[in-house]
Amino acid sequence: MQAVAGTPRPKMLRQFELIEKVRSYDPSADEAMLNRAYVYAMRQHGSQKRASGDPYFAHPIEVAGILTDYRLDTETIVTALLHDVIEDTDATREKIEELFGAEVAELVEGVTKLSKLELSQEHLRQAENLRKFILAISKDVRVLLVKLADRLHNMRTLHFIKQAAKRERIARETLDIYAPLARSIGVHRICEELEELAFAHLNPVGRNAILRRLEVLRQEQGGAVSAVSQEIANRLENGGIPARVFGREKHAFSIWRKLQRKSIGFSQLSDIYAFRVIVDTEEDCYRALGVIHRAWPSVPERFKDYISTPKRNNYRSIHTTVVGYKGMRIEMQIRTEAMDLVAEEGVAAHWNYKNKSYGFDAEHQRAAGGRDPLVNLRHLVQVLEHGGDAEELVEHAKLEMYLDQVFVFTPKGQLVSLPRGAMPLDFAYALHTDLGDTTVGAKINGELKPLRTALTNGDVVEVIRGGKPVVPPDWRSLTVTGRARSAIRRHIRQTEREEFLRLGRATVDQAFEAAGKSRKDVSLRPALDRFAVASEDELFDAVGRGRATPSQVLEAVFPGLKAAEREAATARRHIQEGKTARLYVRGGGLTPGVTIHFGPCCSPVPGDRIVGILEADGRGLTVHTIDCEKLAEYEDREELWRDLQWTPEAERNAIARARLTATIKNAPGVLGQVCTIIGEAGGNIVNLRMHHRQSDFFDVDIDVDVQDARHLTHISAALRANPSVEEVERTKGEAR
Repeated sequence: MQAVAGTPRPKMLRQFELIEKVRSYDPSADEAMLNRAYVYAMRQHGSQKRASGDPYFAHPIEVAGILTDYRLDTETIVTALLHDVIEDTDATREKIEELFGAEVAELVEGVTKLSKLELSQEHLRQAENLRKFILAISKDVRVLLVKLADRLHNMRTLHFIKQAAKRERIARETLDIYAPLARSIGVHRICEELEELAFAHLNPVGRNAILRRLEVLRQEQGGAVSAVSQEIANRLENGGIPARVFGREKHAFSIWRKLQRKSIGFSQLSDIYAFRVIVDTEEDCYRALGVIHRAWPSVPERFKDYISTPKRNNYRSIHTTVVGYKGMRIEMQIRTEAMDLVAEEGVAAHWNYKNKSYGFDAEHQRAAGGRDPLVNLRHLVQVLEHGGDAEELVEHAKLEMYLDQVFVFTPKGQLVSLPRGAMPLDFAYALHTDLGDTTVGAKINGELKPLRTALTNGDVVEVIRGGKPVVPPDWRSLTVTGRARSAIRRHIRQTEREEFLRLGRATVDQAFEAAGKSRKDVSLRPALDRFAVASEDELFDAVGRGRATPSQVLEAVFPGLKAAEREAATARRHIQEGKTARLYVRGGGLTPGVTIHFGPCCSPVPGDRIVGILEADGRGLTVHTIDCEKLAEYEDREELWRDLQWTPEAERNAIARARLTATIKNAPGVLGQVCTIIGEAGGNIVNLRMHHRQSDFFDVDIDVDVQDARHLTHISAALRANPSVEEVERTKGEAR
């Protein structure tokens, strides 16, 4: 993996060096075209400079160099050399087509950055870029490969950009969009380097804490890694299986993500080191598994066969964990050379050169189980087909790219791959949109189950259909796939308009009131013009959906209003019960007059999956997290359940209170470290209570104000990365 900020700049590839690299794997490469593209890029970019002070043309040359490591064809390397000329110079698509042909011109146009989109908010510009980008990828995956190499080189040189806010925006976009896209097509080397580089800029404190822990672990267990590798190789050799065995260390971001996802401390991670076993054939994979399981006891529920059921990005391997050398838990991946190539290079491993043609290679596609190498991208294109706005696309695309998978079956035995956590509606929409629209219930393994039931590996799911499409708004909380959510949203978009109007009107009125103004006394025409909407209702709808903010409306109507007054009027507010609660929660059952309470048993924060319970004593609707233990009391009272969601106002402008319980070392200064970590992560400590104090450790309850569940998870992971913190758990109870 490439180093992060401060890495010495490598010498730029010279013209003949680039051509030699291409010819080393493709002797039939069009050398004349490569020469023309190299010279054309240098001339077009001329005296332009990058933030590092290097000539700009060094960037496209380095992008081309990255792609030669993946043995890409002449047209793709030429595209890499030319990928910025349309945007940054006077070159046109027509000129590119005249000089380099229609194929290169189309690829260059597909990769060209979409920075000229004039949208009012940065996150919408990013969303619209993603929409157009996915459509371009669906035509030719080489567009994505060039774009990923472009982003990788930009990330390697990100530290030269002086503006911290710009560095953070680029790193966040890399982590949210480009790394998942790389993973979705299996290009893991690029994915891991993008994640590490982004992590270094977004959370250097957390990354350095993990690197320090890894260094200590390396000193303690470094010798064990080679000993384990040799022991595995010896066992396989004695079993008559030729194999290549080596150990690897997890990357810092991968460890950080696991600390967040599993809510465990660093010392509890069992797979910091993993061992890869590379054998000759698929049959040898299973023979090697038998040898390993006979030699060491396997860990229950830690076996996965991705050879018979590949991941959605075509990853194939056998995973198992055994208790081996000196009682160590050893994680192993068993695969063939071809499977290993696909695991590292993803879709790029499927391309090959034969008789001057460039296309999918049958051998490597067989290594992926004969599956479509672009299946994940086709899932994203299906999300696009349901329409919706650009911001919805980002939400749904991230769902498709991030989530792991579970395998379930139709009653006729058809295998369906879904993201982990998927529910029956996701299954129905995966089969057909019409089936999802008419679903009224589901049987899982022959038993009637609620639609909120999470599916597990091996489930047989039967969908029960109704007579006509009925799509309640609360169905969105019963799905996790982008395809299902976008289809549901297409149905209910119109029915939500009134709710967004009400929310938008209320938040604008609230902002005006806090600023000492009255909306009824002024014209909103300046705000209508600014947001290019025709009526006040359209403006309120935009505010309710989060496309505009009350602060921007105030600024448009009162341009002379001091910034401090605007900020005070629209600052993040604590989520409260009663009348204002409707600004933060929406969904089924929220009819006028129903009072909303937030359950002290679970203290929901924005980002949690939530449900409402309609209290029988007339006290209104109580909001709970989906995993709240108190919900068990209502298991047989389905008529009281209401599916709820957080509003854009809650997700953007609210503060909620949550409680963390941490077990920390009883040593001077440790509590101060904990407080500093929380403050640096943007949390506000409201209360601390120490208990179970012993000579070596003590527990502390920390009530902290956070923006949302993701913010709380970020704080928890930052605490877990500190060596003085043994455990951190979110505590459900009186924290609001």
